Amino acid sequence: MDTFTAQDLLRCYARGVFPMGEARDDPRVFLVEPEMRGVIPLDGFHIPTRLRRTVRSEPFEVRGDTAFGAVIDACAASAPGREDTWINAPIRRLYLELHALGRAHSIECWRDEALVGGLYGVTLGGAFFGESMFSRATDASKVALVHLVARLKRGGWRLLDAQFRTPHLDQFGLIETPQFVYLEMLERALTVQPDAAVLIRPLTGVEAIAYSLQPTTQAS
Repeated sequence: MDTFTAQDLLRCYARGVFPMGEARDDPRVFLVEPEMRGVIPLDGFHIPTRLRRTVRSEPFEVRGDTAFGAVIDACAASAPGREDTWINAPIRRLYLELHALGRAHSIECWRDEALVGGLYGVTLGGAFFGESMFSRATDASKVALVHLVARLKRGGWRLLDAQFRTPHLDQFGLIETPQFVYLEMLERALTVQPDAAVLIRPLTGVEAIAYSLQPTTQAS
């Protein structure tokens, strides 16, 4: 897939498939269309009580799009329980290209000017496709997710695609839906034009909780 471009990748997202690699050192990229899709309903987002307190206390400085490449590299790095990764060199290149086009974004948690957690994903219409997250400090990736949802709801997004169901995401209200139902959700979301600038606007912890929990029709 050497000639596979960022624009090709966007077309894949628009039809409900996404890329993965076999391993960090394997240069091949393949497309995935799961039978069951993990979705975090923006109107059904749940924040555990302890995490609400953590977000409000602002243990991290949360930024958007200030270290996109570093977030990808951290997501690809070996970690306990995750010695290998699907993020290989071609995937990294494609997402850096998407970022340059304004189609891929990162939410980052910083502490003492060190990047300690975050996530990244792709936006297309009113759909945001979450790709990967990492944490080097307790709750850092969870705080980043709350801040992402707050920004998505504030900016007018309609779909947060988590791709697969995981125990880590279940606590946030994730649901599994058949792919054909997901494609209907995606088709509706692609007609929406959200305000992408909100992804990099700062939010306090209190604001992040408030926006992430209010109905999407009011999140503006």
